[in-house]
Amino acid sequence: MRWLKDVNDDIYDPTYTDMLRVAFTAEFGRGKLADLVALLSGRNFETRQYEAAIAEESFAKLKQGILQFISETHFDRMTMILRSAGFITSDLIGGRNAVNFAYILYLRGRAEKIPASDIERLVRRWYAMSILSGRYTGSPETAFDVDIRQIEARGLVAYADSTIENELPGSFWTGMLPQLMDTSSGQSPYLLAYKAAQVKLLDKGFLSRDIDVHALLMNRVDVHHVFPRNFLKKQKLERGRYNQIANFVLAQSEINISIGDKAPEVYFRELAEQCAGGTRKYGGITNIEEMRANLIMNCLPVSLLDGVIPTYDDFLEQRRKLMALKIKQWFEAL
Repeated sequence: MRWLKDVNDDIYDPTYTDMLRVAFTAEFGRGKLADLVALLSGRNFETRQYEAAIAEESFAKLKQGILQFISETHFDRMTMILRSAGFITSDLIGGRNAVNFAYILYLRGRAEKIPASDIERLVRRWYAMSILSGRYTGSPETAFDVDIRQIEARGLVAYADSTIENELPGSFWTGMLPQLMDTSSGQSPYLLAYKAAQVKLLDKGFLSRDIDVHALLMNRVDVHHVFPRNFLKKQKLERGRYNQIANFVLAQSEINISIGDKAPEVYFRELAEQCAGGTRKYGGITNIEEMRANLIMNCLPVSLLDGVIPTYDDFLEQRRKLMALKIKQWFEAL
């Protein structure tokens, strides 16, 4: 992969093991690397004997799989698919194994001559499902082995479609996902998916009239606490409480700084006044409908502008539900 040294895109930066795992699984239809060692030694799994012909054939197949993996065209297309789903920086890529299996699906799809647009849609949806369900976080080798054997038996498209439907039923978006989003982890897959959703759906940053989330993530972005951190600290809340991901919005640094530690009832009242001809303090939006639209795209209750400020816990519960629906909208657009 000599060409890779000139690539600035680090969305997918595979290790040697990643290459072997993807090449082996895609080419051999098995998911456990111990099987690769056995096959390269010539093991016949039926007779439990070692045969030179099997070793020779296995090395040839592995070479073919590696050549498919390191193809600049394939690698570029795979990273393009990830970007097209909204994962535009390496910071948004949470699970390496989820990317590895998505690449396996891509290579299998090409080998089966599935139309390019269908492969892209399948890979985007499978990767999203993988990170939302934590499919490859526990025992990735076992999961790889199960998935690739089912693909061999049932066919790529049929298995992928049925698995996605089973893993992400309608109840997932309204029941399970809001509960899973009760976390303060900045690397939570749900937060990463939410950011990708905002990119894909062309959302503007919090209180930004012109700057979108894509531009913020590619340049300089501040994570603003809707209920400011120091405001909550004064109420004796612990880090895990004030850093809930449902309290985060992506904002321009100057907007974040201008809000500072002000209580939500203060700065949301000032935002309403800003849209009624008052002093412009936060961002460039001065139209109330634009302001409401901005809150909606950032999954915030528009009632905040009307002075309806819920308790912090009630706010978190409301926002988790709104963020989950945003992620659902994104998934359906993949």
